[in-house]
Amino acid sequence: MSTTNPIGNADTPATVLGVGENTDEAPTRWRSLAVARSVDPAREAAEDRVQRLIDAALELMTNPDGDEVTVQNVADRAGLSLRAFYRHFPSKDELLLAVFEEAIRANAQHLQQEIAASDEPLERVRIFATEYYRSCRSGQTRHANRRLPGRKLGPFGYQLLFDHPDEAAHAFIPLVSLLRRLLDDATAAGVIPADRDNEQVAGIMLQAIMFNSFSTTITGSTTDDVPDRGDLFWGLLLHGLAGDR
Repeated sequence: MSTTNPIGNADTPATVLGVGENTDEAPTRWRSLAVARSVDPAREAAEDRVQRLIDAALELMTNPDGDEVTVQNVADRAGLSLRAFYRHFPSKDELLLAVFEEAIRANAQHLQQEIAASDEPLERVRIFATEYYRSCRSGQTRHANRRLPGRKLGPFGYQLLFDHPDEAAHAFIPLVSLLRRLLDDATAAGVIPADRDNEQVAGIMLQAIMFNSFSTTITGSTTDDVPDRGDLFWGLLLHGLAGDR
């Protein structure tokens, strides 16, 4: 098991991994692998089947009254056979890796649209933090008319970081690249300290945002998903416990 934090590893910055300023440039590796596994010479048909399987898994994960995410349920919802499923995904875990990558990429695109509303560097960081916090807590973010799985992907993401750190690092590229660029802009503007490694800061922020669902479990809190919870997180992140002294 790797002890390296794959989200914030200063030895593998997002720029080295080939990500430019547009998160659309990050390759969706697991989708590409799923399509490449097809022996069907019609690549378009293979792309369609893979997308149907990913969409089916997303639907199951975002429907609170839906069926469990199993290979059979995904195949049934996609209108495909089990043979067709295994032609593209050797296991449910590999399908979930593709779904995870898709959700991360879609969230990064959504966040880019949200932060475009402001030209203020620190405000752009705040928008990123609070909007992604809200998305992870509630799963209400929509991208391309589809609901993203939000917190339901949290446990899988947590397991992914431990069991498949390389795959996790690749999946998180769009978010790390976007957040680090926002932090670098805020540093250049002089609104946050310049003596910190923004790669590590991005990793700490994403870790705190994505896995905050454990906080209510630890405290036994009944105030889950309150509207100002993201603002509380941002206040603590920006000022710490000592406040604005």
